[in-house]
Amino acid sequence: MSRVLMSIIKNTQLAFLKLLAAGLWEKTVQLSAYEGIDFKEIYRLAEEQSVIGLAAAGIEHIEDIQPPKEEVLTFVGTALQIEQRNAAMNEFASWLILLLRNANIFTILIKGQGVAQCYTRPLWRSAGDIDLLFNSEDYDKAKYVLYSISDGIGSENIYTKHQPLIIKGFEVELHGMMPFTLSRKAEKVLEDVTKGSLGRGDVRTCIINEKDIFLPKVDNDIIIIFTHFLQHFFIEGVGLRQICDWCRLLWTYRASINKSLLKERLRAMRLLTEWRVFASLAVDYLSMPDYAMPFYKKSSIYRVKGKKTLDRILNCGNFGHNNDHGYRSKYSKQTAKYITFFRRFFDFGSLMLIFPLDAPRFFVTYATRKAKRK
Repeated sequence: MSRVLMSIIKNTQLAFLKLLAAGLWEKTVQLSAYEGIDFKEIYRLAEEQSVIGLAAAGIEHIEDIQPPKEEVLTFVGTALQIEQRNAAMNEFASWLILLLRNANIFTILIKGQGVAQCYTRPLWRSAGDIDLLFNSEDYDKAKYVLYSISDGIGSENIYTKHQPLIIKGFEVELHGMMPFTLSRKAEKVLEDVTKGSLGRGDVRTCIINEKDIFLPKVDNDIIIIFTHFLQHFFIEGVGLRQICDWCRLLWTYRASINKSLLKERLRAMRLLTEWRVFASLAVDYLSMPDYAMPFYKKSSIYRVKGKKTLDRILNCGNFGHNNDHGYRSKYSKQTAKYITFFRRFFDFGSLMLIFPLDAPRFFVTYATRKAKRK
């Protein structure tokens, strides 16, 4: 590959991150320093990372160059489609939760449409599915109620109490717990967090489609969202959308976060190092104000680890989109399982460059629990 082409690729990736940061924080951005920017490649990266709405918002804040009109229209057109999808999903989510409420089933909306309310433009956040959290009793009751109106019923994971459904064309995921399969210590804290939200009423309320919707209390929500994307990062890959969600949640509630409780929980879970690496990614590469990021350390070590983490996210794509999964249909189910296991082994091995102490520990816990459930 020629040096010129490598320079264009590097400049394009840097410009993508600048645009993403501009959309994330609604701030002006200058791109004239990056020669040969390929806006089609920026669109591909934004689509791959599920952040097209943020990149489109970022384009509105460019103050020194004029992007190609055709590419701008592509970004805006897709952002408007995302907006329409979100509006429809919000209407569906409020209808679904009201349906459960009328059946005397208590549920909390987690991730997705709830955390979207932390964005300046909630409808421009790329929508995923509807995630609902229940206690054990209401989880079973919800399945009974929703099976009859589902267009599709996925395979239930009875160990993690996870049931995927398709209802009115929307993906819905029912959660009877929020497991963290990489660490029993972390899972114990997470279990207390979810029980607090479901049992002690540690919730907050937001309005979606003119309906009051329950979300986890902020201090609990931070733990749920962080452990969720961290687990995906280690096991299959995670996208920048999930990192941006975390950043916006921390930013929106920066004045009310119980930092002492947060540090206590992170230490109990033994995840403070992971937090600081992702904090460096957020501050050093996504321009999050450092005063709004708890426990951020200005350190060359964390900056390097943050860059390696960012590179891995960009290479893997949203939830491992870029990873080759073709072997799953090519080989028998049992053979595919062996291949998956060895791929996970090498993935965790590569993560030792970032987390030399935790990656081996996480893999042992992950593999042990997988073996027990066979």
